[in-house]
Order: sequence, then structure tokens, then C-alpha cells
Amino acid sequence: MLSRSARLAPSARQVHMRRAILLAAVCIAGGGSTWACRNGRSDGVPAPAPAVAAAASTPTVVLHGRDGRTIAVRVELARTEPERTRGLMYRNHLEPDAGMLFVFPQPSTLVFWMKNTLIPLDMLFLDRERRVVGIVENATPETETPRRVNGDSQFVLEVGGGLTRQWGVTAGSTVEFRGLPVDAGPS
Repeated sequence: MLSRSARLAPSARQVHMRRAILLAAVCIAGGGSTWACRNGRSDGVPAPAPAVAAAASTPTVVLHGRDGRTIAVRVELARTEPERTRGLMYRNHLEPDAGMLFVFPQPSTLVFWMKNTLIPLDMLFLDRERRVVGIVENATPETETPRRVNGDSQFVLEVGGGLTRQWGVTAGSTVEFRGLPVDAGPS
């Protein structure tokens, strides 16, 4: 007999159908995103929608690119040691407007790895003033190579690999935190 959780879990076909319906809706609506829709699939790395006012309940990091563009990234927060240790491990997909913000109690030299991380990531190291100290681009999945930048950071934003270059975000770019708890860092 199947366990309760096994009976309630959606089948692979149901998950595939949900994703296909969602992708079709995005392709039809356009929604301000740049999606290359062909045969129901996205082509290449989709660009996120232009920054919009984030709902107060959705933690968001707004990046300011070198060409004046602003990019809103919905973030999950990693504030505790267990949350920071797990990070984005075991994920096989990350939406282009989503990421994870790692929050540390004080600035220091931070080192990250990609152990059990299945997708390439860009890591943006941010200082207390919310300025990009440096970026590790397209970190190779499932590696234990130490990744760091020169200088102290208090926050690290992880997004899909290759997106920071596409967005025009570089060392020195500024970011804003919106809808984040007060203890996520200085205002």
C-alpha cells in the first residue's frame, strides 16, 4: 500500500503539465519578460522582467546595472547557519528573477562552494553599504572549489549563472533591499 505522502505527491506527468501551462501563459502574456518561446520551451537564459514595486511581503533585492537598468530579484533568505549551509543545494532550476540572499552578522571575507549545487550560479558579494564588492560568475556545479572575492562582504546574493553579465551588474554596482526584515542588515 502506498504511504499517504506517496499517494499525494504529483506524478512527473502532472508536474510537467503544470510547468508547460505556466510557460505557455508567460509566453502568451509576455509580461514584460524577454522570453524566447519556441515549442513551449525557453531558449537560452531568459531575462527577468524590469524592476517593479515588490510586494512588502516578498523579500526583494533590486540591482542597479551600469546602464541604469534596475533588476528586481525575489529572494529566499539564508540567515541561520543551517540555512546558509544548505543554500541552493539540490535544486535543479532557479527562475531568472529569483535567488537566495545569504545574510551574515558582520562583514568578513566570505568563502562559498558549490557542493551538491546542481545549477551554475553567479555569486554577488555585497558590503554593508549594499555595494557589489565582487562577483563570481558561472560557478561550476557540484564542485568544492573555494569561491571568494577580494574584500569583506556581509551579504551574498546567488542568482542563475550568467545573469549578472546579462544585466550589466559589475563590482561597484549598488543594490537595495526591499521587504526584508530589519535584522537583514543596515537600512
